[in-house]
Amino acid sequence: MTVYEELKARGLVAQVTNEEEISKMINEGKAVFYIGFDCTADSLTAGHFMALTLMKRLQMAGNRPIALIGGGTTMIGDPSGRTDMRKMLTKEDIDYNAQCFKRQMEKFIEFGEGKAKMLNNADWLLKLNYVELLREVGACFSVNNMLRAKCYEQRMEKGLSFLEFNYMIMQSYDFYHLFQHEGCNMQFGGDDQWSNMLGGTELIRKKLGKDAHAMTITLLTDSQGNKMGKTAGNAVWLDPNKTSPYEFYQYWRNVGDADVLKCIRMLTFLPLEQIQEMDSWEGAQLNQAKEILAFELTRMVHGEEEAQKAQEASRGLFAGGGDTSNMPSTTLTPADLQGGAIGLLDLMVKCGLTPSKGEARRLITQGGVLVKGEKVTDPTVRFTAEDFAQEFIIKKGKKVFHLVQMGE
Repeated sequence: MTVYEELKARGLVAQVTNEEEISKMINEGKAVFYIGFDCTADSLTAGHFMALTLMKRLQMAGNRPIALIGGGTTMIGDPSGRTDMRKMLTKEDIDYNAQCFKRQMEKFIEFGEGKAKMLNNADWLLKLNYVELLREVGACFSVNNMLRAKCYEQRMEKGLSFLEFNYMIMQSYDFYHLFQHEGCNMQFGGDDQWSNMLGGTELIRKKLGKDAHAMTITLLTDSQGNKMGKTAGNAVWLDPNKTSPYEFYQYWRNVGDADVLKCIRMLTFLPLEQIQEMDSWEGAQLNQAKEILAFELTRMVHGEEEAQKAQEASRGLFAGGGDTSNMPSTTLTPADLQGGAIGLLDLMVKCGLTPSKGEARRLITQGGVLVKGEKVTDPTVRFTAEDFAQEFIIKKGKKVFHLVQMGE
């Protein structure tokens, strides 16, 4: 099986501009490809997994990745899949986020001479003269076609700002610049980015001629990857200070039965033959598949030791007991006990289980909270220091466990 055939067999390929040439370049290790990462936070999320593992797969096959940090495009904000405008960040925020991204990417891909590169589109986008850009690039874009683009679809419902309308042109210019200056001949991205990415391919052809071999390939990140890495409305981060290795493991351990083999196929490096043997698994065997998925991804991000710890803690919880040393925990002080006790609403907020007491109240009254294995439906319940003398675990929903201890 060739490299490109494996990408298709793993369910990664959505759309391509020239499959024959793309497969030839990838299989021969001649692809110099880029994937863009806008720096909207100081950590990558589990939703970036598909891009990171793809870069690693292709680098292992001799192709050269370019991780493009969107220092310039982040200042505009990608409207794709949005019903509101993204928060505008300062250049200092973006630069800091970019450094955080690189440290996390280095766990997946190898940077250095003749290997992967990390570039920042601020280096060329922020230097552009607006009138010159309009004359050089603007004439290559049809406003009618842009307005029909999928990436603007949801924003059009509430109003698309002129700032965001320029995003497609900026992203297209990235590929144009990288093609000319870095020998980049291929771009990858989510299938929700198809319109933006085609813009870059067409720009190269219009400016440099029809023989310019610029290829576009999109991954199934709109249908699958965009829902990865989010649980209860919160992102699942790769930074252990934002999402602990245990929480990260638990997220993947609790993916739906219908998604587990799809995730294993797309995101892990397990041989396809081994995965195909799992296709007939059902019932308890799917729980084993979820353990495999969770362990493999946690090991990639946090290392073997942390993955082992997370797995042992998780197995103990699913068995109704076991090691809680790696479980997320909060230590209370006497000052937290007002009048000698703390209410469950305050406790859940303090533990970071909910952002507000209102959200905590809703979860409790709906039966979504267990304390010491017992469902609690009274939001006014309070706990004293004696209650924390023995193991005190709050379970939120089906997936989130939190240990509460009493300190001095």
